[in-house]
Amino acid sequence: MVQKYQSPVRVYKHPFELVMAAYERRFPTCHLIPMFVASDVVDEENSEDGSTQKIERRCALDVDAPRLLKRIAGVDYVYFSQKNTLNRKERTLHIESHNETFSNRVIIHETCCYSVHPENEDWTCFEQTASLDIKSFFGFESTVEKIAMKQYASSIKKGKEIIEFYLKELEDEGITQVPRWTPSSLPLPLPSALQADSLTDILAGTPEDKLDADYIKRYLGDLTPLQESCLIRLRKWLQETHKGKIPKDEHILRFLRARDFNMDKAREILCQSLTWRKQHQVDYLLETWTSPQVLQDYYTGGWHHHDRDGRPLYILRLGQMDTKGLVRALGEESLLRHVLSINEEGLRRCEENTKVFGRPISCWTCLVDLEGLNMRHLWRPGVKALLRIIEVVEANYPETLGRLLILRAPRVFPVLWTLVSPFIDENTRKKFLIYAGNDYQGPGGLVDYIDKEIIPDFLGGECMCEVPEGGLVPKSMYRTAEELENEDVRLWTETIYQSASVFKGAPHEVLIEIIDASSVITWDFDMCKGDVVFNIYHSKRAPQPPRKEALGAHGITSPGGNNVQLIDKSWTLGQDYSMVESPLTCKEGESVQGSHITRWPGFYILQWKFYNMAACSATNLPRVDDVLATLQVSSHKCKVMYYTEVLGSEDFRLVTFCLFVCLCACVTSTHCHPC
Repeated sequence: MVQKYQSPVRVYKHPFELVMAAYERRFPTCHLIPMFVASDVVDEENSEDGSTQKIERRCALDVDAPRLLKRIAGVDYVYFSQKNTLNRKERTLHIESHNETFSNRVIIHETCCYSVHPENEDWTCFEQTASLDIKSFFGFESTVEKIAMKQYASSIKKGKEIIEFYLKELEDEGITQVPRWTPSSLPLPLPSALQADSLTDILAGTPEDKLDADYIKRYLGDLTPLQESCLIRLRKWLQETHKGKIPKDEHILRFLRARDFNMDKAREILCQSLTWRKQHQVDYLLETWTSPQVLQDYYTGGWHHHDRDGRPLYILRLGQMDTKGLVRALGEESLLRHVLSINEEGLRRCEENTKVFGRPISCWTCLVDLEGLNMRHLWRPGVKALLRIIEVVEANYPETLGRLLILRAPRVFPVLWTLVSPFIDENTRKKFLIYAGNDYQGPGGLVDYIDKEIIPDFLGGECMCEVPEGGLVPKSMYRTAEELENEDVRLWTETIYQSASVFKGAPHEVLIEIIDASSVITWDFDMCKGDVVFNIYHSKRAPQPPRKEALGAHGITSPGGNNVQLIDKSWTLGQDYSMVESPLTCKEGESVQGSHITRWPGFYILQWKFYNMAACSATNLPRVDDVLATLQVSSHKCKVMYYTEVLGSEDFRLVTFCLFVCLCACVTSTHCHPC
């Protein structure tokens, strides 16, 4: 497996020429890097005007590896080739290095670049990328990979310190400025007066599509170089595949942390969550959701200041809550939506506290008071609703709970904990602190995590808490199962998106009838699983409605209730129907938007077809026999979530004009005017 690294942008508050003078001092050896034992210049080339210099070095590294591994490999040093291209006119330095030792077994490639800051010509940017591919190494591939990644991460961190050290050394020698290159100048460092900026600093202000080191430290926290790399690479992937809005950096980081910075696993659950948010319009929940009055009166939870670490504090008096009454009066979906609004508010408060306290705050603390908890809280539908809520929150809000303080746990609590704990992530369970009786009042209790001044009055503190006291929900507010079911459908399935399954040999097709030519068909879909080919066809005659009994007659159920095939196998492409857009290959995780202006009235078919090389080269549509042969293969299933709409030509021109006006307003003004 190829390991990759991408650094954030490091910005040094020093001119490019001065940073280059500091960089050159690390050769031929550097006492700050003990493993860097030697470097020899094997080739040097200078342009006639002195603006460009190319240097190739051969560097020897004494890798910190077990002696047994070195003896098996038969080497003491690992040699690298480094090529530096310095362009004094453009003020850039490009560095490329690769390993010479074991190059047939291990491939290491690194590129670095020093350049002038795009917004301040007196500052210098630094970026770094690298890849490691271990093909074989005497059966020690895993060991070598761990050693290589550990030492590379250490050298990345050391590189920043080295530049700072030599800049300080230059400053001590009175060299704080090096003249820029001119056709008649020589690039020799000359002393000058001490500048106001002393030590190198990492500063924000790089281009918007890149992350710089100071931004990461200020808003996201201390990350290792490899963790920074995972964040940057996943963010870049989202920018390339999700054409619309992508999540905030702190939200991406939560999913990486939830999967121990395994980028593939984090990407999978993040894409699933983004699809879920889009399908249920969760991004607009705080603006569109208003809690029913029964929740405002009887839901015993609310936000209450912050803990000692600056995390937002949420208090839940679970023991005083009538869970059965709330479920009977509201149903699961209303409770779920209310809990989601709490989580969305928690994300907002974390951002706010990050700005207020001047340090990264990405999670909140939850205080749960169990006084009053008894067997009525173990009502089966209530526990079922709780488990479902936990499942949804765990999947879509990972690493948002910093600490959970459970107070006054009664004897019945172990029973409830046995039911609930298997559904809670192990990392989350480690954040639980449980106090029985009044133990929370002693040493190691509540005052260790919450300032005494904000301890709620019902816990013996002096701070008034506005969390409702709860009580029993009047039975007059209960609703029948039928009423709740209808309400649940109205509340939670209120989405403009539809889901469909695509199988190998069984595409999903959507029929759109066009009456007026020059109408516009628009689409927006997300690939939740697998890869597909998206096609648009036109036919003058309507396809026959799909018949479910075709597969059922063989005793095999249809691939999925949300898989529809419209194009008859007897139809011939070019005669019965024609392709009106070039096929579009869509990869898993991608978000695709587009439109097609119709030229003729008739029937248009949007098709999502399973993607593979063999299928792409075929011209005939797959037969039902092919479908039956592949139903048992789970890897042959794709999932797509889509939305389509038809706009009249006049409506489309109006929408286009409004978007154009908005774009012009955004360009010419600091405020966007609503259309």
